[in-house]
Amino acid sequence: MTMVKLCGLYRPQDIAAANEAQPDMCGFIVDVPRSHRSIGLARLRELSALVDQRITRVGVFVDAGMETIVSLAAEGIIDAAQLHGSEDAAYVRELRAATRIGIIQAFLVRSGKDVVRAQESPADMVLLDAGRGAGATFDWSLASGIARPFILAGGLGPGNVAEAIRTVRPWGVDMSSSLEKDRVKDPEKMRAAVAAARRTDGQLC
Repeated sequence: MTMVKLCGLYRPQDIAAANEAQPDMCGFIVDVPRSHRSIGLARLRELSALVDQRITRVGVFVDAGMETIVSLAAEGIIDAAQLHGSEDAAYVRELRAATRIGIIQAFLVRSGKDVVRAQESPADMVLLDAGRGAGATFDWSLASGIARPFILAGGLGPGNVAEAIRTVRPWGVDMSSSLEKDRVKDPEKMRAAVAAARRTDGQLC
């Protein structure tokens, strides 16, 4: 089954909609001021407590201090950390030694070289993306160059997630900006996106 992650949740209403849609993972963008979806640590703790226990809570960080991630993991606020900045292999290994939560490392894909970098990552899982919240897809054929499970991101939503799953066969899909209307998450789009992914999995079985 393709894992489904809904990212960029920042309001209690978003959590309620996610709990209804039942993705496998939900993502919180933590202290990234350039994103309108960014939340601080206090809001993260508040929203994390509202998430259905069946859903994995992923903190998304951009060049964050490692102590912040380790502390949130120790508190049980997040179940996994997604690294979306310039973190290198040494950072990933050090974080791995300091915590037991899952580690996802994101890579912006512009060419085959980016896929090679993702292939070599020591993270538990890698995410191939078109851009940080840009809402655009990349050339999916580049993903064929990676020989490890990965999450596909970038411009995915209800209208194309089925095609992405059929074409790329990723371990998981990550959706955010395409689920919004007027810069806030649309519950109907969230439900439709998860349903489309589940339906496609059923067709591929």
